[in-house]
Amino acid sequence: MNIKRELNTIVAVTAREISTALKTPGMLIMSLAMPIVMMGMLGGNMMQNMASGLNFNLGMFMLVGMMIQMLFLVTSNGVASLVDDHDSHFSEAMLVAPVSRYSIVIGKTLGSGFAAIISMLGVVIVGIFMGITISVSQFLLILILSPLICLAAGSVAMIFIGFIQNKKIANAVIMMLVMGQMFLSGAIIPINNTKGILKWISRVLPMTYCLDLARSVVYRGTEEYTNVVMFNPSVTLFAIVVLTIVFLSIGTFFYARSEKNK
Repeated sequence: MNIKRELNTIVAVTAREISTALKTPGMLIMSLAMPIVMMGMLGGNMMQNMASGLNFNLGMFMLVGMMIQMLFLVTSNGVASLVDDHDSHFSEAMLVAPVSRYSIVIGKTLGSGFAAIISMLGVVIVGIFMGITISVSQFLLILILSPLICLAAGSVAMIFIGFIQNKKIANAVIMMLVMGQMFLSGAIIPINNTKGILKWISRVLPMTYCLDLARSVVYRGTEEYTNVVMFNPSVTLFAIVVLTIVFLSIGTFFYARSEKNK
């Protein structure tokens, strides 16, 4: 494998996705508007009705949760646009090139993460209006983790891309997948005491560990840490990397195979 060529492929595909996002103002506007609905309406309602009696600040808990949720939602939708590339023949042209399929998918995922980070900024802005603030250092730490989180989000979406050839169906499936993870992974509702099948489902979802890792850096050194963070950060990081590699490998394999069978 030519490492330099693969890195150039990742950079080129990433740049293409960022350029596409910048040329589509509506996409960026939606990336900023979604946090108003997700954090402003849903989060605000929960803070008014569920915050009492908790041993941690629900506002900050949901702020971090919605930041990671937006990274997953927007990145997954961006990766789902691979289905559109069937029609434009972009993916077909890329797949016949002497480059790794994984480089193409990684570039697509990282490029989609650009709009996802815009959405994450939108969550922070909405949080400020709600009286919930996050320090610059805490935000920068999450920003540093965002490429890994976006790769985790893209890897889950890729599992379905190889089997779905219809754009509308792909978008619907990805939306249901991400929304399901939002509740099962603890983005807005704590899952520390979840038991039974719901517990085991949450343990195989990358978002669970991405949320826990993000909260570990935000709550580090605070009294609320043990009430919010479920796992040791090193274990969490290991789980994210393993799940991402497994899902990305399986998803990319079936995606490449579906392109060959066109």
